Amino acid sequence: MKLNKKLLTTGILAASLVAGQAWGAVSAEEAAKLGDSLTPMGAEKAGNGGAIPAWTGGLTTPPAGYKDDGIYINPFPDETPKFIINQSNVAEYADKLSPGQVAMIKQYPDYVLPVYETHRTGAYPQNIMDETVKNATVTELIKDGNGLGNYQNATPFPIPQNGLEAIWNHITRYRGGSVQRNVGQATPTASGAYSIVKFQDELTWRSYLTDYSPGEDANVLFYFKQAITAPARLAGNVLLVHETIDQVAEPRRAWVYNAGQRRVRRAPQVAYDGPGTASDGMRTTDNFDMFNGAPDRYNWELVGKQEMYVPYNSYKLVDRNLSYDQIVKAGHINQDLTRYELHRMWHVRATLKEGERHVYAQRDFYIDEDTWQASVVDHYDGRGELWRVAEAHSMQFYDQIVPWYAVETLYDLLSGRYLVLGLTNEEVDPYQFGVERQSRDYSPAALRRAGTR
Repeated sequence: MKLNKKLLTTGILAASLVAGQAWGAVSAEEAAKLGDSLTPMGAEKAGNGGAIPAWTGGLTTPPAGYKDDGIYINPFPDETPKFIINQSNVAEYADKLSPGQVAMIKQYPDYVLPVYETHRTGAYPQNIMDETVKNATVTELIKDGNGLGNYQNATPFPIPQNGLEAIWNHITRYRGGSVQRNVGQATPTASGAYSIVKFQDELTWRSYLTDYSPGEDANVLFYFKQAITAPARLAGNVLLVHETIDQVAEPRRAWVYNAGQRRVRRAPQVAYDGPGTASDGMRTTDNFDMFNGAPDRYNWELVGKQEMYVPYNSYKLVDRNLSYDQIVKAGHINQDLTRYELHRMWHVRATLKEGERHVYAQRDFYIDEDTWQASVVDHYDGRGELWRVAEAHSMQFYDQIVPWYAVETLYDLLSGRYLVLGLTNEEVDPYQFGVERQSRDYSPAALRRAGTR
């Protein structure tokens, strides 16, 4: 499937016109809609008069039976699919699917989309919503959109004026302040054979460090550390990232500790289309979290908003009674365990700038209006052919009031392979929020300690 050349040209033109304008803060009158007709995060508060209900605050209370242990149980255990989208009826629903989703259904007879009742569970803590409302009138894009001015925590642009503002909302969205998770990743062969790579990830926003100082490392958004814990041949390797806000003025700082060599090295390749950690070539660095890092290699167009069937409230995929073998299948994950709902998505198109290099020439993002999380991303290669399709199976971490992903998937339509990241069914202590970290815990010197086998 080829990308639309007319739309591509239009997107570049629109981006070039916007490039000469001041971007960012909206008027006080416009911002007054937040909390009124719009939610504090900028979504339409009202429903669509049909399947999409009004937002009434999201899911902020754990269901009965939750033990406050990071093992998330399904708040909708008795619900069954309203209908299933498959090869026989995909044309009927194609206007509410991305081209990549349609391609996956057409390529795999058992790639089906079970569609359930829509629940607008997305919610954030009150202080994050309050800060988002404040950001609306003060935060601006600076340096050709590659940095943020007057930005605090939370979402910078709840009422986005262009595609670059929308993608910054995804990049900066709140994920709990400070969290540690133990997750698995698989990259099955076309026949379905796979092995699990296990990670212990840490993510801490700069302002959540216990020794936080406002003037220190002011260009850092958050710190990320990822240690491989299995298999034995990879265990002990550690990645450390200081994620800068303006990555053009100050590129992302990254280091790797190689357990075999017992050496810490700078890692400039951990950016853009550099290979993803232990991914067997199945994802780029900026595929992690659906998209991360500097946005400067692309023109960004805000195409508009549309209703789509997207993975949502995906609690079945974290069920502790399931093994990885029950989830990881040939060609794609077990779609019988997935849940799709009708939600409103911001459509953002990224097209590679002239003279820039990246393996993806175009990326179409579909970003949830309630949470600013990318739900679906279609990736096109340099020939304009649809190449990879990413789906993020989201869930609300109701005890922390944090929307995030249960698992991320990235399907390669050409090779028949895929990557699934974030598996927790067989992991001990999958999520720990509120971990206490100091700046020294994210220094290069700390990598050797983290990588000890």
